[in-house]
Formats: sequence, structure tokens, C-alpha cells
Amino acid sequence: MQIQRNKVVKIDYTLKDDDGNVIDTSEGREPLAYLQGHQNIIAGLEAALEGKTVGDAFDVKVAPEDGYGVYNEEMKQTLDKDKFSGVDKIEVGMQFKVQSQNGVQIVTVVDVKNSEVTIDANHPLAGRNLNFSVEVREIRDATSEELSHGQVNAPIPGGQ
Repeated sequence: MQIQRNKVVKIDYTLKDDDGNVIDTSEGREPLAYLQGHQNIIAGLEAALEGKTVGDAFDVKVAPEDGYGVYNEEMKQTLDKDKFSGVDKIEVGMQFKVQSQNGVQIVTVVDVKNSEVTIDANHPLAGRNLNFSVEVREIRDATSEELSHGQVNAPIPGGQ
């Protein structure tokens, strides 16, 4: 069976940056399960998986445009600390959920100076190449429930 739209796929993966540092991996965990063709994973990785079969192992470099997007300097904003009521100490690296015109968004604190806090709404991996090592573990047809939800709801029984 080949990976194509509406197939549930399980993969093992390791994600590294251009310097070879591991950013994320499924090693020591269950393989990642997703529904092909439903934007459950980044576009570049989904495209690279199309047509693969169980046991296929490969490396793929995903450019920012096909990953988490190019870095957008306009998504950084400096605010007064008083906008963070109820937070005792604001530190670089903290993340907050904020309501934006695009819905709920996660922002990261990137700088704190005196009474100002600079936040960044870019994804932490925006603007970076993503280097994946992937092995296809299982493929199966999606259930009607998974298709209606557009995501995997159940484990792959027995795999294929």
C-alpha cells in the first residue's frame, strides 16, 4: 500500500537543524500517526511522503516555505509590561496565548527591558530548514470518522 490522500500513516522521524542538532524525534516514543492530504503535518514533509510504502526510509530537507514559513519581522511587537497583568515575572522564552485577528495565537517573549516586553508570534522554527530522517512504519485506509474529522482518531490496529 502506498501513502496517498486519506491514508493513515505512522512514521518514525528525527528532525535536525542545519547544524545537525536534534530538534525533535519519535525515538523512544510511539511513531507519529497522521492523515495524509489533510495538512496534519508540514507541507514539505507530507509531499515527500506521498507514494512511499512501509519500510521506506529517507532523508528530506524542507525549506521554510514548505515548513513553518519564512521568518516575518512584522510578527514581533513591543508592549508595555502592564499588558501582562497577573504575571509576576516575565522572562525571555515564556510563551503566552493571545487573541489576534487570526484567532488564538502563541507568542514567545524574546526580550524584556525595563517596562517593555518584546513578543514574537513567528513559529519557533520559522525561517529554518528542517532536516528529517523518516521511516514509514504503517499505512492503512482512514475510517469514515477520521475522514470527517480530518485527523487520526484511533491507533492503527495491526498495521500494514
